[in-house]
Amino acid sequence: MAGRDFEGAVVVVTGGSTGLGRAIAVEVASRGAGAAVINFASSAAEAEITADQVRAAGAKAVLVKGDVANDADCRAIAAAAAPFGRVDALFNNAGTTVFANNHADLDAVSAEDFLRLYGVNVVGAYQMLRAARSLLEAGEAPGAVVNTASIAAVTGIGSSVPYAASKGALVTMTLSLARALAPRIRVNAVCPGYIDTPWFGRGMDAERVDRLRQGAAATSPLKVASKPEDIAGAAVFLASPAARHITGETLLADAGSHLGMASLGMR
Repeated sequence: MAGRDFEGAVVVVTGGSTGLGRAIAVEVASRGAGAAVINFASSAAEAEITADQVRAAGAKAVLVKGDVANDADCRAIAAAAAPFGRVDALFNNAGTTVFANNHADLDAVSAEDFLRLYGVNVVGAYQMLRAARSLLEAGEAPGAVVNTASIAAVTGIGSSVPYAASKGALVTMTLSLARALAPRIRVNAVCPGYIDTPWFGRGMDAERVDRLRQGAAATSPLKVASKPEDIAGAAVFLASPAARHITGETLLADAGSHLGMASLGMR
């Protein structure tokens, strides 16, 4: 833990009901954040668990239901932070996918799949930043935006072609916005690899999920299957004062899995 480096901070976490979003919200609360606005798309019960954990760590928690693909919902999420006067960190963590693991099967996904994934994973992050821009610029220090991309963004692997493509677009957008919004807003991205969350259970049976978990641990150089708490620190670092001179960066947090990807080193 990095002490109380988020003392009194106001943060917004989209997709915060479970997994990495929950871990981020609890991490910043444990590091002194004053308030966390937690967005969720569907599971109010799961979001309440996140809120309880944030409060137990000492921060105020505000829950806001909304789909980040909808601009009005993004503005409502930002409005929930407005009474605090500023946003110190926006974690654009909301994401979705469609499971079509055989990338050679071009009929496995549709144009509608691409549009839905881009709507949440790319447009949603853009709309959230736009909605929160004035609040991000309201603090003494530059506001920090951390986009949750994926190792799929730089390797082309992942649950489906539309997913990998959308995360690649999110990384490119991170560069564009970091350049455009400096010096008042910093924009960075974190690229997790495999994370042991219920996310994978949505598209696979329990036996296959277990094989995937074991395979992730066996093939990563660090020989681990990451949990949300293992990745949250990397995301929170990018929003912390320790990263105050970092913008436009993409941090791979995948237990070293990318080191085995020829696509990264061979051109």
